[in-house]
Amino acid sequence: MSLPVRLKDVVDELDAPLRGWQAFVHRTTGQVVGFSEEDEGVAEWDAADVPAWQVEVLEMIRAVHASDDYVRLPDREAFDEYGVMEAFCYQQEGPGVQAELLDAIRGCGAFSRFKDLIRVRGLDQEWYAHRDEALREWVADFLGEEGIPFVDE
Repeated sequence: MSLPVRLKDVVDELDAPLRGWQAFVHRTTGQVVGFSEEDEGVAEWDAADVPAWQVEVLEMIRAVHASDDYVRLPDREAFDEYGVMEAFCYQQEGPGVQAELLDAIRGCGAFSRFKDLIRVRGLDQEWYAHRDEALREWVADFLGEEGIPFVDE
């Protein structure tokens, strides 16, 4: 892959639902790679001790750590999903929907209450489109700040 990097590739890598997932983009090639903290621990092993199926991952991790050309992407937890959720609530105009959604996101258990309510209200597809767009904008801002060209296909 060569620059510019596809925004979708970066978003997909960051949207991995795994804890401890690290993602990187190569400044020159635009290659997007990701691996877990567990995989990173394997990179410290002697290559002879690594199972054959993990050799490629081991080589990729070592390449990432050996080069300043790889830029670590922000941790997914840095994305303000609560703020995006709140903005979505304020966009709703149906009778009582906005107030009901805002009430659902207050306090402990906000995310699960919100997801249950949008499902009941039939807003789940609209929510996920809103969230995905916010995530794409967040990633685009990061890439722009890093001077990494991208395309939004």
